[in-house]
Amino acid sequence: MAPVTDPSSFASLTKCVTKHLNITYRVDFDSHVIQGKVALTIEVLEDKFSSLTLDTKHLKIIKVTANGQEAQFTLGSQHSFKGTPLEIKLPFELSRGQHVIVEVTYETSPKATALQWLSPEQTAGKKQPYLFSQCQATHCRTMVPCQDTPSVKHTYYAQVSVPRELVALMSAVRDGQEPDPSDSSRIIYRFRQTVPMPSYIIALVVGALENREIGPRSRVWSEKETVDQAAYEFAETETMLKTAEQLVGPYVWGQYDILVLPPSFPYGGMENPCLTYATPTLLAGDRSLSNVIAHEISHSWTGNLVTNKTWEHFWLNEGHTVYLERMIGRSMESEQFRQFKAIGGWKELQESVNTFGANNPLTNLVPNLHEVDTDEAFSSVPYEKGFALLYYLEELMGGPEVFMGFVKSYIQLFAYSSVTTEEWKSYLYTYFKDKVDILNKVDWNSWMHTPGMPPVKPQYDTTLADACIALCQKWVKAAEADLAGFSEADLKALNSHQVIEFLALLLHEEPIPLSHVKRMQEVYNLNAINNSEIRFRWLRICVRAKWEDAVPLAFKMATGQGRLKFTRPLFRELYNFDKYRDEAVETFLKHRGAMHPVTASLVAKDLKVEQNQSTGF
Repeated sequence: MAPVTDPSSFASLTKCVTKHLNITYRVDFDSHVIQGKVALTIEVLEDKFSSLTLDTKHLKIIKVTANGQEAQFTLGSQHSFKGTPLEIKLPFELSRGQHVIVEVTYETSPKATALQWLSPEQTAGKKQPYLFSQCQATHCRTMVPCQDTPSVKHTYYAQVSVPRELVALMSAVRDGQEPDPSDSSRIIYRFRQTVPMPSYIIALVVGALENREIGPRSRVWSEKETVDQAAYEFAETETMLKTAEQLVGPYVWGQYDILVLPPSFPYGGMENPCLTYATPTLLAGDRSLSNVIAHEISHSWTGNLVTNKTWEHFWLNEGHTVYLERMIGRSMESEQFRQFKAIGGWKELQESVNTFGANNPLTNLVPNLHEVDTDEAFSSVPYEKGFALLYYLEELMGGPEVFMGFVKSYIQLFAYSSVTTEEWKSYLYTYFKDKVDILNKVDWNSWMHTPGMPPVKPQYDTTLADACIALCQKWVKAAEADLAGFSEADLKALNSHQVIEFLALLLHEEPIPLSHVKRMQEVYNLNAINNSEIRFRWLRICVRAKWEDAVPLAFKMATGQGRLKFTRPLFRELYNFDKYRDEAVETFLKHRGAMHPVTASLVAKDLKVEQNQSTGF
């Protein structure tokens, strides 16, 4: 097999591999830094081994030892987004198969992109500060010097010292707590992760957290202001876990807890093992909650257990996870529901392709990420183009039951390892060896390595979408005289998933006139709906129609939470409304300091704001 090269990492991947991390952290809220020490147990892959390179970014390296002996180190030159290679010379030589413990003492920087430090005012409780990490894809190197690549998997143990009124959590099983012997105002929390995992799912959270039990292996964690609502909203977690286990085999991570984060968290969810992160936008009576949790649960197999070898193969994580998430939906709801969600996914893919441009190589299923910042490459392409390919193959190979047989077998074969698209495809051919002639007819090059929409559009069952399509077309075709023919009964006939779809369809049409949007508010009262998936699409429709009354509501939603899915498109719509372009930039600059670093840098790019403009960022 060809040696691993990861364009997003500086680490020596062919010379050695990390097997275990032992992390000691002291979290300092006053200076916004973590004082850290990490002992990496490293297995040597070549003879005459005496040096290695680790990934770091914005880290202050204080000392390095190897098996207890001081080791020389140098920091290479800083790359704009990949960080700085840490080059370590060992005071001895090792042979293939031997192990060495390399210990690095260091401090993180207040500008570490993995970490967001929240002031008490940015939390629900308003009394205590809060810290959370988000390492995917390449930010772990800002909080741990490591081989920051999904091709390397290791276990970890951690001890975290925090102020005693706060609670620490990690993506691991809790292993007790004790007073900090060096400081009576602090407490040390311990964590143990015994399943090998990549660095991007190391996670740390510190805050005034409470928990409620929601199942035999699950608790929900959040600030006390939202914990009871979260426990109510996530009550179906165990049912989903059991459904997933029936589809793909046992859940191997022990605990499955959910943490509801403060509003600035940039994603819908994050599949950190033992501790799924969830956005608080799910708590606003949002029916997409079940999709997000089904998606993150599915990652326990596709992503965390079987992992993309580099970020160029990210679709292996996300395409399979969307496929599994929708299979869970099929088991818990119906096949028609799965088809309906697939139709919505195709539209999200279309929107990403429109945003990037149909010839943009980042819309390839397998993009080339040489000198590409993974944050800027992030979109729905690996999710929905990946799902579309798997659904297309499902139809060719004989239906959902037949294809789930392959997915389960693929997970069992590659569990605890990392894979490339070629390895996945090779196993697909092995598993379906009696259908190779059909697989050979697939236009693999167009699916994998060609930008834009897929070469084949699956024919999804439109039963649940038909009412949405009909209502959308009625609005699009309505003349002024027809507006009286709409009534609140139109929307009462749809469930919340269908309302989202109706609004999504309207966003794919030319903007409807302002008179229509005002009438829509009059009969449907969409401004009163708190479901964030509905509200976000509705406000985009309003801003596109140049309805000035909606502008303050759009600014409020764009800045009141930080989920990229909502914040970026809302800011883009406001920026494209000429009259409010300057206000969009001013509002962003005013709120940038409270935003997650990834959100801030991507919105700045959208609004063509220089990174160093105003608020010293």
